[in-house]
Amino acid sequence: MAGDTPLVAGMKRTDSSFEEIPIIDLQHIQSTDPAVRRALADEIRDACINVGFFYVKSHTIPQVVIDNAVAAGKRFFSLPLDTKAALDIHKSGNFKGYTALLGENTNPENRGDMHEGFDLGWEEFSGAGRAAEEDGVMSGGNVWPEGLPGFREASLEYYHAAVNLGKMLFPLFALALNLPENFFDDKTTKPAAIMRLLYYPPQTGTVDDRVEGIGAHTEYECFTILWQDKIQALQVLNAAGKWIDAVPIPGTLVVNIGDQFARWSNDVLKSTFHRAVNRSGVERYSIPLFFGSDYNVRLEPFPGCVSEDNPAKYEVVTAGEYVKSRLEATYNNH
Repeated sequence: MAGDTPLVAGMKRTDSSFEEIPIIDLQHIQSTDPAVRRALADEIRDACINVGFFYVKSHTIPQVVIDNAVAAGKRFFSLPLDTKAALDIHKSGNFKGYTALLGENTNPENRGDMHEGFDLGWEEFSGAGRAAEEDGVMSGGNVWPEGLPGFREASLEYYHAAVNLGKMLFPLFALALNLPENFFDDKTTKPAAIMRLLYYPPQTGTVDDRVEGIGAHTEYECFTILWQDKIQALQVLNAAGKWIDAVPIPGTLVVNIGDQFARWSNDVLKSTFHRAVNRSGVERYSIPLFFGSDYNVRLEPFPGCVSEDNPAKYEVVTAGEYVKSRLEATYNNH
């Protein structure tokens, strides 16, 4: 499929003032039928051009794996603050561990993000990590709480299930970009995926519009796979400046394009601003997995993404350098 259609000419946004977020059925994500895969990639392409967000159903992650991870997160966030603070993410050189309430500020115009988080990255169930040179500036292992049996296992089981789903999505994104289906194979050999367990306490009392669950932002990596509970909080901004609710739909996950894909495609793909505002009066939980390329991959524009009308916009850096710079900016804003 590569080269059939000039990417820049063929990937223009047609309707970014969307009112709804599409639902894509991944029932045939492992099909070997080229026509079936092309049709699925076309759905993904249309969603990425017009919205930047889409739901997926039949997504391959067993419900019991989700339930166990959510239960593990609830147990962690119920620990005493001192216990959680011992794993503070600011003590980690690779941004792994615990984030306290208002411990980050995703939108610099805000006062802080009203959530707690726990971040982890790649780790085998055996506990084996990767060599430092494989992750470059983002090298370093996970940190885990003591005295919380089953937390690590439940978290990693969901992590690996979500990573496997991401690996199945990359070939479809390649097709959607009119690239060979195996384009990302040698760029995602050591998945640079960061997962967060997130807890949003109820926001009650006087409304401060500069304190949100997570302020308006775009993601850093290629794409995000999000599980959200039944409490409505996620909102997506369309081109008309209207916030569209990403209403929780049972049995689905939410996928959205991140800035690494936008940068890599020279802004042919555009990540969409979104936020989480929990004014429900009850607790909310979510689990996003941010999926990027290997950290040592240089973000040179995809074939077909640079032209006389669309010259290269960004300095070429490695994925690890880019992600780390974005994380540093986020945590230095709090």
